[in-house]
Amino acid sequence: MKYFTGKSVEEALEKASQEFDVPAENINYEVVEETSSFLGLKKKVQISAYTEAMVVEYILDYLKTVIEAVGLKVNSIRPKLEEGFIRVLIDTDHNSILIGKNGRTMQALNQLVRSAANKEFKKRVRVLIDINGYKEDKYKKLESLARREAVKVSKTKITAVLDPMTADERRIVHNVVSNFKNVKTVSEGEGNKRHITIVYVKE
Repeated sequence: MKYFTGKSVEEALEKASQEFDVPAENINYEVVEETSSFLGLKKKVQISAYTEAMVVEYILDYLKTVIEAVGLKVNSIRPKLEEGFIRVLIDTDHNSILIGKNGRTMQALNQLVRSAANKEFKKRVRVLIDINGYKEDKYKKLESLARREAVKVSKTKITAVLDPMTADERRIVHNVVSNFKNVKTVSEGEGNKRHITIVYVKE
């Protein structure tokens, strides 16, 4: 995040564009201050500005700092932009430590970096960390579970209540079940107890 001042928003954006070396339309900005002199003869506008590349760089640097601060080495860390998310793929010498039991340590790390990025850029930054392919493997298992439970509910008409999941995991289940007739998904609960129920729906 950097600050730029000009006689207008356009002028301040042009300064940001020159420094960032990107077109003005690729810059995210917010007017921080707007002042005028007596009789409005002179005007000054200050904006805070950043690019998506700056957000990604901040997240990667933050994660490296946190991981190395606890004495672990990062072998590789790379971003992958998809569906409005910044997915971060990490590999370390101690993958299991960072993943934790049932992925809880990784989830806590995800929440930590997301909160830091939200505060830094004053916007909701959607970050999803995957360590050593843990998330991809879990997604495949969830897809199989969702299909299996959807078929069962369709046949028995008995509601299936799934275990609590993170938002990205619930999205996987929602997407799979949406392809089935006579069943639908409903998210219930709050916080760490938020889960999905698969319910029967008449034609």
